Amino acid sequence: MKKVRQNRRLLAIREMNIMTIRIKKDKTSPGLLRTVEKLADVDLSVCFQCKKCDSGCPVSNLTGAPPSEILRRLHLCAGNELLASDLVWMCVSCETCFVRCPMGIDIPSVIDALRGLAVEQKTPAPEGNMPLFNRVFLKTVEMFGRTYDLGMIVAHKIGTKTYMKDAEKFPGMLRKRKIALLPPRGADRKMVKRIFDSVRRAKEKQK
Repeated sequence: MKKVRQNRRLLAIREMNIMTIRIKKDKTSPGLLRTVEKLADVDLSVCFQCKKCDSGCPVSNLTGAPPSEILRRLHLCAGNELLASDLVWMCVSCETCFVRCPMGIDIPSVIDALRGLAVEQKTPAPEGNMPLFNRVFLKTVEMFGRTYDLGMIVAHKIGTKTYMKDAEKFPGMLRKRKIALLPPRGADRKMVKRIFDSVRRAKEKQK
């Protein structure tokens, strides 16, 4: 019985250590919480760290900070280190966290707000350079009306300087028709271009 109590105590201590969040003073940003709340139109003060968002997140085990920790770091006035978090760019916007949250916090909108701020402040990109991938993706959609996989791959490899990485997989993908050499046809490129232009004008008005 005594050994069981000791094991429980050790488990509790480990859980406390997992919950420890340290933020460097030079990386704090008290105004970030209010900015994110305004951009995402949410009230983050209602979060009580139940961690239901973590249990349903498909990428929480692959990142350094799960969704609940992102919200907690916002409460603790985290700044630059939060904008550089890998979860900000690895989030797939499946909205499972939003559905499971008992307080109805729109966490995907919070992540989107952090992405926008990271781009505006030119925060160094995490490994893999997802910001570059997002820009390349949107540019190909704007140019061709749909995604152009080969164009995206080439542009991303040039941007990240990983020219020959995974090059051995290309012939097999081409043979199995998993990737097309030519851009897609049939999309209404003019309509897509108008959508992008209208979004740019809306952003200019916000400034």
